[in-house]
Amino acid sequence: MSENKALNTEKETSVMLEVKNLCIQFGGLKAVDNFNLTINKGQLYGLIGPNGAGKTTVFNMLTGVYKPTSGSIILDGLNITGKHPAQINKDGIARTFQNIRLFKEMSVLDNVKVGLHNQKKYSTIEGILRLPRYFKEEKEMDERATELLKVFELDGEKEQLASNLPYGKQRKLEIARALATNPKLLLLDEPAAGMNPNETAELMNTIRFVRDNFDMTILLIEHDMKLVSGICEKVTVLNFGQELAKGETAEVLNDPRVITAYLGE
Repeated sequence: MSENKALNTEKETSVMLEVKNLCIQFGGLKAVDNFNLTINKGQLYGLIGPNGAGKTTVFNMLTGVYKPTSGSIILDGLNITGKHPAQINKDGIARTFQNIRLFKEMSVLDNVKVGLHNQKKYSTIEGILRLPRYFKEEKEMDERATELLKVFELDGEKEQLASNLPYGKQRKLEIARALATNPKLLLLDEPAAGMNPNETAELMNTIRFVRDNFDMTILLIEHDMKLVSGICEKVTVLNFGQELAKGETAEVLNDPRVITAYLGE
């Protein structure tokens, strides 16, 4: 009996994200209907499907931008369904966007520090009055942000404006800023959008590096099937807001239904 209990506990703790019967309705339209997803800790998981299939809508529910009509979202054992985006970020989900959303008129360093500010311990009054605790924590954040930039080989450009970075480095900076929030689960929304083949290959290495060196669980939306097949261990395919297929990446991408609905005959 105790052995079974131990096995069940091990199974529970290995799950990072569990989504059950998730639905959202806009007026009479069900944008996502009865969506289920289980991602284990340390897994690199893909969410794919045609344009308008509901992928980004799923991301928006996971991050609190949209409140689901029904269903539940459990992150590492914690129910985060319908919480405010800032609270969900503190609970452990960070994301990037298809269209890069950096603070382009801020420095590379300050962009990463924005991510660190969800962990600041000084009060608003201490910040306004520039009290010693404020300077101490800001110095520590400068050091932590610089260390994170070194990981992505961006520390040499930390004083540059984010807008002056080439596209591939802007994408890396956005990932670095997301990691600064200290997430358990990283959501990447079409990270290869707008990249050439060399940039995409480098991005694949970056994503693997993040997963392996930050002990990260990653869920990504992507249309580049070379990237998906190259790094995702499992995928779920959405079509018209409903699950079309899920499983091992190679099997799913060879599923005739997926080929017909998404990849073309």
